[in-house]
Amino acid sequence: MKLAIFSTLVATAAAFSVPKEAVKAAGAAVITGAVTFGVAGAALAGDVGNGETIFNGNCAACHAGGQNVIMPEKTLEKEALDQYLAGGRSEKSVITQVTNGKNAMPAFGGRLDDAQIADVAAYVIATADAGWD
Repeated sequence: MKLAIFSTLVATAAAFSVPKEAVKAAGAAVITGAVTFGVAGAALAGDVGNGETIFNGNCAACHAGGQNVIMPEKTLEKEALDQYLAGGRSEKSVITQVTNGKNAMPAFGGRLDDAQIADVAAYVIATADAGWD
C-alpha cells in the first residue's frame, strides 16, 4: 500500500513539474527498487476486509477473537504467532499454515483458493498487530 501511495504521489507531483518520460522512468525505478529490496510484498498483500469475512466463515469456530479452542496457548495473538508459528509472525507463514494445516488444524488448501488464503493471512497479521478484541 505504501508503495502504491508513493508511486501515485511521485506521478502526481511530477506531472506538474517534469516531462512525462521522467515520471515513467521514476515510477519504473521505484518498482524496480521495491522488488530488489523486498518491499513490494506489502503492496501485494491480501485484502484485510475480505480476509475478515473468510476468517469468520471458516476459521472463527476455533479461532474466534484470535483464540484457539483446541490448543489454548497457540492463539493468534502477536506473541503466540512469534513463538509458535513456523517461520514466525508473517503473512507467508500464515499462508503456509492455512494451506497445509498442522497438528489439529486441517488444511484449507483444498477448500479456499490462494487469493482467499492470502486475504485471511493479511487479516490475521493485521489484527494480531492491532490486537484482537
